[in-house]
Amino acid sequence: MARAIPMVPMNLTTMVRVLRIAVIGMGQCFDRVFRDLELSEHAFHVLCLLLATEEGAASPSDLTELVGATRTHMTRILDELEGCSFIRREVDHRDGRRAICSITKQGRQAAHAFGERLAGPLKEAFSGLDDNDLAQLEHLLRKAIRSFDKSAYPA
Repeated sequence: MARAIPMVPMNLTTMVRVLRIAVIGMGQCFDRVFRDLELSEHAFHVLCLLLATEEGAASPSDLTELVGATRTHMTRILDELEGCSFIRREVDHRDGRRAICSITKQGRQAAHAFGERLAGPLKEAFSGLDDNDLAQLEHLLRKAIRSFDKSAYPA
């Protein structure tokens, strides 16, 4: 490839490939787990975010930003969670134009149960890395994300 397209930096092209392969591998690693939980990874993420808030609630737009989903995708996620009685959507009493999503008692119980079932596969997936490796990987990935954000082309 270096001979065919000499103007493309091969080390950076290789880095993109390695990152894509890592993301695919991570997806394959956890897709089965979430399928067994009968919950999407994004839905679990939303449950965790709601559980982590002091009020156990957030607006759909805040959740959309935190999860990195589109508004349409977040609507589907919230529909999924509401269908399982894990969340409740209500009109914001401070602003009737906004909705607020609150985690229910069933949602709290489910998040804890799912977390217990996810702990083992998470440990297994990263078993080849020690604490120093994980800290270094996190540092470098965060640095890469900042670089991507800084250099992103306008949409």
